[in-house]
Amino acid sequence: MFPLGTVLFPTLVLPLHVFEPRYRALTRDCLAGDREFGVVLIERGSEVGGGDVRTDVGTVARILEAEELDDGRWVLATVGTRRLRVEEWLPDDPYPRARVEPWDEPLPGDVDLDGVVAQLRRVLALKAELGEPAAPVTVEVSDDPVLGTFQVGALAPFNPLDRQRVLGTETAAERIGTLSRLLGEAEETLTMRVEAG
Repeated sequence: MFPLGTVLFPTLVLPLHVFEPRYRALTRDCLAGDREFGVVLIERGSEVGGGDVRTDVGTVARILEAEELDDGRWVLATVGTRRLRVEEWLPDDPYPRARVEPWDEPLPGDVDLDGVVAQLRRVLALKAELGEPAAPVTVEVSDDPVLGTFQVGALAPFNPLDRQRVLGTETAAERIGTLSRLLGEAEETLTMRVEAG
């Protein structure tokens, strides 16, 4: 397990710079095995040194590319593949470990992404108007309800805990409700800032 200060969504890419000895060991073990590890958000604490409080919902990351540097650090390109639930945290020896179960996504049924994609575009436009970094308003979002809702969650200017709420939502339909509420709050705040000049 790799606890981080960020949320990884399924199908999205996460570059990593691995420098702590315990995560160097994790990287070597993953490369010798199935090239996968779990990523969870640190709710409280820091990424370095341990002693953190971790969430119990995360994403399986698959190592796509790995380069070991001369000093033993690693540069990784990983991609989220599927969600997981932590059943039990095990001792952090030699690195964070957990007993996990896969969290399969139920079939989404008839889900309409258009509303939250429109909200996302308005929020991104407001961020651009304020001169703040954001994805381009024209960014493409998948029509697939599962992939699309995860993409909206990743593209929206949410803090890590709000991204975790999106990741931890049971179904695509429920995620649309969560995204709509969070995007509505972001749009309201950004609109007030734009109007205030």
